[in-house]
Amino acid sequence: MRCALYARFSSDLQRTASIEDQLRLCNVRAEREGWQVVGTFTDVAISGATMLRPGY
Repeated sequence: MRCALYARFSSDLQRTASIEDQLRLCNVRAEREGWQVVGTFTDVAISGATMLRPGY
């Protein structure tokens, strides 16, 4: 199965490493499940309350 990863954080007060941590966990899951990661998308300091996010 092919999959894409998406990670974000919503506040300037959060760490950029948060995205790295999310993607690391997603990659671990994809590997465990045998999924092929075909894309990775991120949004930094953008609220999830809107769908107007570049990485979304």
